Amino acid sequence: MSVAHYRFNVFLLATAQGLYLVSGVTYIMFAGLVGQMLADNKLLATLPIAVMTIGTAASTVPMSMLMKRIGRRFGFLIGATSGVLSGSLGAYAIVLGDFWLFCGAALIMGVYQACTQYYRFAAVETAPKDYVSRAVSYVLLGGVISALFGPTIAVYSRDLLAPVPFAGGFAMAALISVAAMIPLFLVRIPRPMEEGSHEGARPLGEIIRQPVFIAAVLNAATSYGLMVLVMTATPLAMTACGFEMHDTGSVIQWHVLAMFVPSFFTGTLIHRFGVLAVLFTGMALFVISAGFAVSGLGMFNFGAALILLGVAWNFLFVGGTTLLTEAYRPSEKAKTQGLNEFIVFAAAATGSFSSGGLLNLSGWDAVNYGMAPFLAATFFATLWYARTKRLAPEPVS
Repeated sequence: MSVAHYRFNVFLLATAQGLYLVSGVTYIMFAGLVGQMLADNKLLATLPIAVMTIGTAASTVPMSMLMKRIGRRFGFLIGATSGVLSGSLGAYAIVLGDFWLFCGAALIMGVYQACTQYYRFAAVETAPKDYVSRAVSYVLLGGVISALFGPTIAVYSRDLLAPVPFAGGFAMAALISVAAMIPLFLVRIPRPMEEGSHEGARPLGEIIRQPVFIAAVLNAATSYGLMVLVMTATPLAMTACGFEMHDTGSVIQWHVLAMFVPSFFTGTLIHRFGVLAVLFTGMALFVISAGFAVSGLGMFNFGAALILLGVAWNFLFVGGTTLLTEAYRPSEKAKTQGLNEFIVFAAAATGSFSSGGLLNLSGWDAVNYGMAPFLAATFFATLWYARTKRLAPEPVS
Protein backbone atom coordinates (compact mmCIF):
# COMPACT_ATOMS: atom_id res chain seq x y z
CA MET A 1 0.00 0.00 0.00
CA SER A 2 1.32 3.45 -0.92
CA VAL A 3 2.22 6.02 1.74
CA ALA A 4 -0.52 8.33 0.40
CA HIS A 5 -3.12 5.56 0.79
CA TYR A 6 -1.89 4.82 4.32
CA ARG A 7 -2.13 8.48 5.32
CA PHE A 8 -5.61 8.84 3.83
CA ASN A 9 -6.79 5.76 5.71
CA VAL A 10 -5.36 7.11 8.95
CA PHE A 11 -7.13 10.44 8.38
CA LEU A 12 -10.45 8.70 7.79
CA LEU A 13 -10.05 6.42 10.80
CA ALA A 14 -9.02 9.34 13.03
CA THR A 15 -12.09 11.29 11.87
CA ALA A 16 -14.38 8.32 12.57
CA GLN A 17 -12.69 7.88 15.96
CA GLY A 18 -13.30 11.52 16.81
CA LEU A 19 -16.98 11.39 15.84
CA TYR A 20 -17.51 8.22 17.85
CA LEU A 21 -15.91 9.83 20.87
CA VAL A 22 -18.13 12.91 20.59
CA SER A 23 -21.03 10.49 21.10
CA GLY A 24 -19.06 8.68 23.79
CA VAL A 25 -18.54 11.89 25.76
CA THR A 26 -22.32 12.09 26.17
CA TYR A 27 -22.25 8.78 28.00
CA ILE A 28 -19.19 9.82 30.02
CA MET A 29 -20.86 13.02 31.20
CA PHE A 30 -24.49 12.04 31.54
CA ALA A 31 -24.93 8.27 31.94
CA GLY A 32 -24.09 8.31 35.65
CA LEU A 33 -26.33 11.30 36.26
CA VAL A 34 -29.16 9.74 34.24
CA GLY A 35 -28.68 6.53 36.22
CA GLN A 36 -28.88 8.48 39.45
CA MET A 37 -32.04 10.21 38.20
CA LEU A 38 -33.82 7.06 37.01
CA ALA A 39 -32.63 4.26 39.34
CA ASP A 40 -34.51 3.54 42.54
CA ASN A 41 -31.30 2.31 44.16
CA LYS A 42 -28.70 5.08 43.83
CA LEU A 43 -25.88 2.53 44.17
CA LEU A 44 -26.82 1.54 40.61
CA ALA A 45 -26.15 5.05 39.27
CA THR A 46 -23.13 4.00 37.22
CA LEU A 47 -24.64 0.68 36.10
CA PRO A 48 -25.40 2.03 32.57
CA ILE A 49 -21.70 2.74 32.01
CA ALA A 50 -20.84 -0.69 33.39
CA VAL A 51 -23.41 -2.27 31.06
CA MET A 52 -21.90 -0.36 28.13
CA THR A 53 -18.45 -1.72 28.88
CA ILE A 54 -19.88 -5.21 29.40
CA GLY A 55 -21.45 -4.89 25.96
CA THR A 56 -18.07 -3.88 24.60
CA ALA A 57 -16.27 -6.79 26.25
CA ALA A 58 -18.90 -9.26 25.03
CA SER A 59 -18.72 -7.91 21.46
CA THR A 60 -14.97 -7.68 20.95
CA VAL A 61 -14.24 -11.31 20.03
CA PRO A 62 -17.36 -11.78 17.85
CA MET A 63 -16.65 -8.50 16.02
CA SER A 64 -13.02 -9.47 15.43
CA MET A 65 -14.09 -12.79 13.94
CA LEU A 66 -16.85 -11.13 11.90
CA MET A 67 -14.40 -8.61 10.46
CA LYS A 68 -12.15 -11.49 9.49
CA ARG A 69 -15.02 -12.73 7.30
CA ILE A 70 -16.56 -9.51 5.97
CA GLY A 71 -13.68 -7.04 6.25
CA ARG A 72 -12.96 -4.09 8.52
CA ARG A 73 -15.09 -1.50 6.70
CA PHE A 74 -18.39 -3.36 6.94
CA GLY A 75 -17.67 -4.24 10.55
CA PHE A 76 -17.05 -0.58 11.32
CA LEU A 77 -20.34 0.40 9.64
CA ILE A 78 -22.19 -2.12 11.81
CA GLY A 79 -20.68 -0.35 14.79
CA ALA A 80 -21.79 3.11 13.67
CA THR A 81 -25.30 1.78 13.07
CA SER A 82 -25.29 0.51 16.65
CA GLY A 83 -24.39 4.04 17.75
CA VAL A 84 -27.42 5.47 15.95
CA LEU A 85 -29.70 2.90 17.59
CA SER A 86 -28.16 3.42 21.02
CA GLY A 87 -28.53 7.20 21.00
CA SER A 88 -32.13 7.02 19.79
CA LEU A 89 -33.12 4.37 22.31
CA GLY A 90 -31.31 6.19 25.11
CA ALA A 91 -33.25 9.40 24.46
CA TYR A 92 -36.51 7.46 24.32
CA ALA A 93 -35.73 5.66 27.59
CA ILE A 94 -35.09 8.95 29.38
CA VAL A 95 -38.38 10.38 28.09
CA LEU A 96 -40.16 7.27 29.43
CA GLY A 97 -38.19 7.36 32.69
CA ASP A 98 -37.21 3.71 32.19
CA PHE A 99 -33.85 2.93 33.84
CA TRP A 100 -33.55 -0.61 32.46
CA LEU A 101 -34.35 0.46 28.91
CA PHE A 102 -31.63 3.08 29.26
CA CYS A 103 -29.26 0.29 30.33
CA GLY A 104 -30.28 -1.56 27.15
CA ALA A 105 -29.33 1.48 25.09
CA ALA A 106 -25.96 1.57 26.86
CA LEU A 107 -25.45 -2.11 26.06
CA ILE A 108 -25.91 -1.37 22.34
CA MET A 109 -23.46 1.52 22.64
CA GLY A 110 -20.99 -1.09 23.84
CA VAL A 111 -21.18 -2.80 20.43
CA TYR A 112 -20.25 0.51 18.77
CA GLN A 113 -17.37 0.98 21.18
CA ALA A 114 -16.15 -2.57 20.50
CA CYS A 115 -16.00 -1.88 16.77
CA THR A 116 -14.11 1.37 17.20
CA GLN A 117 -11.35 -0.38 19.15
CA TYR A 118 -10.25 -1.99 15.89
CA TYR A 119 -9.67 1.36 14.17
CA ARG A 120 -6.12 1.46 15.52
CA PHE A 121 -5.42 -2.10 14.40
CA ALA A 122 -6.79 -1.28 10.95
CA ALA A 123 -4.30 1.59 10.74
CA VAL A 124 -1.46 -0.71 11.78
CA GLU A 125 -2.41 -3.16 9.03
CA THR A 126 -1.73 -0.56 6.34
CA ALA A 127 1.27 1.11 8.03
CA PRO A 128 4.94 0.70 7.07
CA LYS A 129 6.76 -1.40 9.69
CA ASP A 130 8.60 1.55 11.28
CA TYR A 131 5.34 3.49 11.73
CA VAL A 132 3.35 1.01 13.83
CA SER A 133 3.40 2.98 17.11
CA ARG A 134 2.79 6.23 15.24
CA ALA A 135 -0.14 4.73 13.33
CA VAL A 136 -1.80 3.89 16.66
CA SER A 137 -1.15 7.42 17.94
CA TYR A 138 -2.42 9.15 14.82
CA VAL A 139 -5.75 7.31 14.89
CA LEU A 140 -6.21 8.26 18.54
CA LEU A 141 -5.67 11.88 17.55
CA GLY A 142 -9.28 11.80 16.43
CA GLY A 143 -10.03 12.12 20.12
CA VAL A 144 -8.92 15.75 19.96
CA ILE A 145 -12.12 16.41 17.97
CA SER A 146 -14.19 14.96 20.80
CA ALA A 147 -12.24 16.89 23.42
CA LEU A 148 -12.75 20.21 21.68
CA PHE A 149 -16.40 19.76 20.78
CA GLY A 150 -17.82 16.78 22.67
CA PRO A 151 -18.47 18.29 26.13
CA THR A 152 -19.80 21.52 24.62
CA ILE A 153 -22.17 19.64 22.29
CA ALA A 154 -23.30 17.42 25.16
CA VAL A 155 -23.97 20.33 27.54
CA TYR A 156 -25.84 22.46 24.98
CA SER A 157 -27.86 19.57 23.53
CA ARG A 158 -28.96 18.04 26.84
CA ASP A 159 -32.10 20.21 26.96
CA LEU A 160 -33.09 19.94 23.29
CA LEU A 161 -36.00 17.73 24.37
CA ALA A 162 -36.92 19.92 27.37
CA PRO A 163 -38.50 19.62 29.84
CA VAL A 164 -36.92 16.15 29.93
CA PRO A 165 -33.26 16.62 31.00
CA PHE A 166 -30.42 14.87 29.18
CA ALA A 167 -32.58 13.24 26.47
CA GLY A 168 -31.51 15.79 23.84
CA GLY A 169 -27.86 14.88 24.38
CA PHE A 170 -28.49 11.26 23.46
CA ALA A 171 -30.58 12.23 20.43
CA MET A 172 -27.63 14.36 19.28
CA ALA A 173 -25.30 11.40 19.82
CA ALA A 174 -27.45 9.39 17.40
CA LEU A 175 -27.09 12.08 14.72
CA ILE A 176 -23.33 12.23 15.19
CA SER A 177 -23.16 8.45 14.76
CA VAL A 178 -24.82 8.92 11.37
CA ALA A 179 -22.08 11.42 10.45
CA ALA A 180 -19.42 8.87 11.49
CA MET A 181 -20.57 6.57 8.69
CA ILE A 182 -19.24 8.96 6.01
CA PRO A 183 -15.49 8.41 6.58
CA LEU A 184 -16.12 4.72 7.21
CA PHE A 185 -17.67 4.32 3.76
CA LEU A 186 -14.46 5.70 2.26
CA VAL A 187 -11.84 3.74 4.22
CA ARG A 188 -10.05 0.92 2.42
CA ILE A 189 -8.39 -1.83 4.49
CA PRO A 190 -7.15 -5.13 3.01
CA ARG A 191 -9.37 -8.07 3.90
CA PRO A 192 -7.67 -10.14 6.63
CA MET A 193 -8.18 -13.32 4.59
CA GLU A 194 -6.03 -11.82 1.85
CA GLU A 195 -3.01 -11.71 4.16
CA GLY A 196 -0.64 -14.62 4.03
CA SER A 197 1.90 -16.03 6.47
CA HIS A 198 4.66 -18.59 6.06
CA GLU A 199 4.16 -19.62 9.70
CA GLY A 200 1.22 -21.58 11.03
CA ALA A 201 -1.07 -20.24 13.72
CA ARG A 202 -0.16 -21.22 17.27
CA PRO A 203 -2.74 -22.27 19.88
CA LEU A 204 -4.14 -19.36 21.86
CA GLY A 205 -2.76 -20.85 25.07
CA GLU A 206 0.76 -20.59 23.71
CA ILE A 207 0.23 -16.99 22.64
CA ILE A 208 -1.11 -15.79 25.98
CA ARG A 209 1.78 -17.34 27.95
CA GLN A 210 4.26 -15.00 26.29
CA PRO A 211 5.61 -12.27 28.60
CA VAL A 212 5.06 -9.74 25.80
CA PHE A 213 1.35 -10.63 25.60
CA ILE A 214 0.88 -10.49 29.36
CA ALA A 215 2.63 -7.11 29.63
CA ALA A 216 0.74 -5.71 26.63
CA VAL A 217 -2.68 -6.77 27.87
CA LEU A 218 -2.09 -5.69 31.47
CA ASN A 219 -0.94 -2.23 30.41
CA ALA A 220 -3.90 -1.70 28.08
CA ALA A 221 -6.42 -3.18 30.54
CA THR A 222 -5.05 -1.22 33.49
CA SER A 223 -5.11 2.00 31.51
CA TYR A 224 -8.76 1.57 30.58
CA GLY A 225 -9.97 0.07 33.84
CA LEU A 226 -8.43 2.75 36.07
CA MET A 227 -9.30 5.60 33.73
CA VAL A 228 -12.96 4.51 33.64
CA LEU A 229 -13.00 3.94 37.42
CA VAL A 230 -11.99 7.53 38.15
CA MET A 231 -13.64 9.26 35.18
CA THR A 232 -17.04 7.66 35.83
CA ALA A 233 -16.99 8.83 39.43
CA THR A 234 -15.86 12.37 38.61
CA PRO A 235 -19.21 13.91 37.50
CA LEU A 236 -20.93 12.38 40.54
CA ALA A 237 -18.19 13.58 42.91
CA MET A 238 -18.18 17.10 41.46
CA THR A 239 -21.96 17.34 41.63
CA ALA A 240 -21.84 16.23 45.28
CA CYS A 241 -19.25 18.96 45.92
CA GLY A 242 -21.61 21.62 44.54
CA PHE A 243 -20.01 22.24 41.16
CA GLU A 244 -22.18 23.32 38.22
CA MET A 245 -22.61 21.22 35.07
CA HIS A 246 -20.39 23.56 33.03
CA ASP A 247 -17.60 23.03 35.60
CA THR A 248 -17.92 19.28 35.20
CA GLY A 249 -18.00 19.70 31.42
CA SER A 250 -14.80 21.73 31.55
CA VAL A 251 -12.97 19.10 33.61
CA ILE A 252 -14.14 16.31 31.30
CA GLN A 253 -13.10 18.37 28.28
CA TRP A 254 -9.58 18.83 29.62
CA HIS A 255 -9.46 15.16 30.55
CA VAL A 256 -10.41 14.03 27.04
CA LEU A 257 -7.90 16.47 25.53
CA ALA A 258 -5.23 15.00 27.81
CA MET A 259 -6.20 11.51 26.66
CA PHE A 260 -5.64 12.27 22.99
CA VAL A 261 -3.38 15.31 22.48
CA PRO A 262 -0.32 13.30 23.59
CA SER A 263 -0.94 11.15 20.51
CA PHE A 264 0.84 13.89 18.55
CA PHE A 265 4.07 12.65 20.13
CA THR A 266 3.50 9.34 21.98
CA GLY A 267 4.40 7.26 18.93
CA THR A 268 7.54 9.34 18.38
CA LEU A 269 8.51 8.95 22.06
CA ILE A 270 8.14 5.17 21.76
CA HIS A 271 10.20 5.18 18.57
CA ARG A 272 12.96 7.25 20.22
CA PHE A 273 13.08 6.05 23.85
CA GLY A 274 11.42 2.66 23.62
CA VAL A 275 8.03 1.40 24.68
CA LEU A 276 9.13 0.48 28.21
CA ALA A 277 10.15 4.03 29.10
CA VAL A 278 6.76 5.32 27.98
CA LEU A 279 4.90 2.61 29.91
CA PHE A 280 6.74 3.28 33.18
CA THR A 281 6.18 7.02 32.77
CA GLY A 282 2.47 6.38 32.31
CA MET A 283 2.32 4.36 35.53
CA ALA A 284 4.02 7.18 37.41
CA LEU A 285 1.47 9.66 36.05
CA PHE A 286 -1.39 7.51 37.37
CA VAL A 287 0.15 7.74 40.85
CA ILE A 288 0.60 11.52 40.62
CA SER A 289 -2.98 11.89 39.37
CA ALA A 290 -4.28 10.07 42.45
CA GLY A 291 -2.14 12.32 44.63
CA PHE A 292 -3.82 15.45 43.26
CA ALA A 293 -7.26 13.87 43.64
CA VAL A 294 -6.91 12.95 47.32
CA SER A 295 -5.23 16.23 48.32
CA GLY A 296 -8.40 18.34 48.02
CA LEU A 297 -11.82 18.83 46.49
CA GLY A 298 -11.27 22.08 44.62
CA MET A 299 -11.61 22.72 40.92
CA PHE A 300 -7.81 22.63 40.58
CA ASN A 301 -7.61 19.19 42.21
CA PHE A 302 -10.27 17.67 39.97
CA GLY A 303 -8.79 19.31 36.88
CA ALA A 304 -5.16 18.36 37.54
CA ALA A 305 -6.09 14.80 38.50
CA LEU A 306 -8.18 14.24 35.37
CA ILE A 307 -5.58 15.81 33.05
CA LEU A 308 -2.83 13.56 34.40
CA LEU A 309 -5.22 10.61 34.28
CA GLY A 310 -5.74 11.25 30.56
CA VAL A 311 -2.02 11.41 29.75
CA ALA A 312 -1.37 8.28 31.81
CA TRP A 313 -4.10 6.43 29.89
CA ASN A 314 -2.60 7.48 26.56
CA PHE A 315 0.91 6.28 27.43
CA LEU A 316 -0.23 2.87 28.70
CA PHE A 317 -2.83 2.31 25.99
CA VAL A 318 -0.62 3.25 23.04
CA GLY A 319 2.32 1.42 24.59
CA GLY A 320 0.26 -1.68 25.30
CA THR A 321 -1.14 -1.74 21.77
CA THR A 322 2.38 -1.39 20.35
CA LEU A 323 3.58 -4.31 22.47
CA LEU A 324 0.63 -6.44 21.41
CA THR A 325 1.66 -6.26 17.73
CA GLU A 326 4.82 -8.18 18.74
CA ALA A 327 2.81 -11.01 20.31
CA TYR A 328 1.07 -12.48 17.25
CA ARG A 329 1.69 -13.65 13.71
CA PRO A 330 -0.57 -12.44 10.87
CA SER A 331 -2.54 -15.70 10.98
CA GLU A 332 -3.14 -15.22 14.73
CA LYS A 333 -4.29 -11.62 14.51
CA ALA A 334 -8.07 -11.95 14.82
CA LYS A 335 -8.13 -14.18 17.89
CA THR A 336 -5.30 -12.36 19.67
CA GLN A 337 -6.73 -8.88 19.10
CA GLY A 338 -10.18 -10.11 20.06
CA LEU A 339 -8.96 -11.59 23.34
CA ASN A 340 -6.99 -8.44 24.12
CA GLU A 341 -10.04 -6.23 23.58
CA PHE A 342 -12.21 -8.57 25.67
CA ILE A 343 -9.81 -8.35 28.61
CA VAL A 344 -9.42 -4.58 28.25
CA PHE A 345 -13.14 -3.97 28.38
CA ALA A 346 -13.77 -6.54 31.05
CA ALA A 347 -11.40 -4.37 33.11
CA ALA A 348 -13.27 -1.24 32.01
CA ALA A 349 -16.59 -2.83 32.98
CA THR A 350 -15.21 -3.71 36.39
CA GLY A 351 -13.96 -0.16 36.84
CA SER A 352 -17.24 1.45 35.83
CA PHE A 353 -19.40 -0.95 37.84
CA SER A 354 -17.23 -0.49 40.95
CA SER A 355 -17.05 3.26 40.58
CA GLY A 356 -20.52 4.27 41.76
CA GLY A 357 -20.65 1.86 44.68
CA LEU A 358 -17.12 2.72 45.81
CA LEU A 359 -17.87 6.44 45.64
CA ASN A 360 -21.19 6.17 47.49
CA LEU A 361 -19.96 3.75 50.14
CA SER A 362 -16.38 4.89 50.74
CA GLY A 363 -15.92 8.28 49.09
CA TRP A 364 -13.78 9.92 46.41
CA ASP A 365 -10.46 9.09 48.08
CA ALA A 366 -11.25 5.36 48.01
CA VAL A 367 -11.84 5.54 44.26
CA ASN A 368 -8.32 6.87 43.77
CA TYR A 369 -6.61 4.60 46.30
CA GLY A 370 -8.26 1.68 44.50
CA MET A 371 -5.80 2.11 41.63
CA ALA A 372 -2.79 0.95 43.67
CA PRO A 373 -2.98 -2.89 43.41
CA PHE A 374 -3.64 -2.85 39.66
CA LEU A 375 -0.75 -0.49 38.98
CA ALA A 376 1.53 -2.69 41.08
CA ALA A 377 0.57 -5.82 39.12
CA THR A 378 1.13 -4.04 35.82
CA PHE A 379 4.48 -2.66 36.97
CA PHE A 380 5.85 -6.09 37.91
CA ALA A 381 4.50 -7.76 34.76
CA THR A 382 6.21 -5.11 32.64
CA LEU A 383 9.46 -5.56 34.59
CA TRP A 384 9.22 -9.31 33.93
CA TYR A 385 8.80 -8.70 30.20
CA ALA A 386 11.73 -6.26 30.23
CA ARG A 387 13.93 -8.87 31.90
CA THR A 388 13.00 -11.62 29.42
CA LYS A 389 13.59 -9.25 26.54
CA ARG A 390 17.02 -8.31 27.88
CA LEU A 391 18.00 -11.95 28.38
CA ALA A 392 16.67 -13.13 25.00
CA PRO A 393 19.41 -14.11 22.52
CA GLU A 394 20.05 -11.74 19.65
CA PRO A 395 18.56 -12.94 16.34
CA VAL A 396 21.08 -14.39 13.90
CA SER A 397 21.42 -12.14 10.88
